[in-house]
Parts: sequence; C-alpha cells; structure tokens
Amino acid sequence: MTEEMPGATVRVFIALAPPDDAKEELEKELRPAYDAHPRMRWNRIEDWHITLAFLGELPVATVPLLKPPLAALAASHRPLELALRGGGHFGERVAWTGVDGDVDGLHLLAAEVRALVKECGVALEDRPLRPHLTLARSRREDPFRAADVADGLAGFTGRRWETERLHLVGSNFGRGPEPIRYRDIEAWPFDGGNGAVRAE
Repeated sequence: MTEEMPGATVRVFIALAPPDDAKEELEKELRPAYDAHPRMRWNRIEDWHITLAFLGELPVATVPLLKPPLAALAASHRPLELALRGGGHFGERVAWTGVDGDVDGLHLLAAEVRALVKECGVALEDRPLRPHLTLARSRREDPFRAADVADGLAGFTGRRWETERLHLVGSNFGRGPEPIRYRDIEAWPFDGGNGAVRAE
C-alpha cells in the first residue's frame, strides 16, 4: 500500500445512487440521444448519482474525519422513496434528468448532510439544492444543445425506488478527453445497519 504524498488532496462529494434497475430504465430511454450525440461526454451508468453536498478538493487527511458522523447520520434515517423523471439542462453544455418522489425529505437530508460537513470544519458554498442526475457534458470544441436531450426525456417517468445508502464519493477531474470517474470512498445504509457497507 502506498503512502499518501504530503499535501495530497481528493475531490469529494456526498450523494445518493439509484438502484441498477432504475438506472437501466433510464439508460434505455436515452438510447436515441446516445445515437444522436456520440461525441458527448456521457457519464457512465455506474457513476450516476444525486449530489447532496459537493465538498470540492479536500486534504486526504480530512476525509476520515467525515466518516463516523456520516455513518451515524445514515443510521438515523429511513430510506427515501424517489424516482427519476423528465429532463433539463444547465446552459447548452450539461444535460440532466430530474428527481421526483419525496423531494422534501431529500432537501431535509441534504441540509443535515451539509450542516454535518460544516461541523467537521469543511467550508461549503451555500448553493441551493437542485435535485438532479447529470447525464452528459459537451466537449468545448463540439457544438451541442443540451436542450435536445432534455426534450427527449420530457415524457420519462421512472419507477419509484428507495434509497439504500449514503455515499461518500471521490472523483478525478476528467481532464482533456478523459471522462470524469467516481469511486466510493465509503457508503452507509439507511436501514439501521451498523458500519460501512463499502470502502476503498
């Protein structure tokens, strides 16, 4: 096992992940968009997530401090019932699908997560939560109308599902032609289970 370099950092966020069958349902709906926009930087289906708090670039040593309070928070919460629905876009370059279901509960969970992160000494920008799942980004050199993808999802309503775990996720930057990649640092169940269920 290699030691972390002094001053090493990791890009971190806290999120929820839809179950595989809900993601496969959306992936099937997106097939026409995949064919129409093959040069898009499409997020991998295994990386799809709903961000609750984006922590940005953190010192590696800070990450372990987040784990015990996040585990306790997840253990105190019942699962939320959510669904993926419709589509939208940020500008012309980012396409996403929306979140339906217990959105009030989602906002409350995000507020608790953000308060906890601040209590751990991590500064956060006070951005309002806009529940969504990012699907694709355009490359700067390629023209793309994210609205086309959003329009194609206008009639989409996915099945309802329960959140299973609270995920602490690390990511790379996706520089150049490389897509962004995500990895679970750790994840904790909402069903009252003890301890982490997934780790590096």
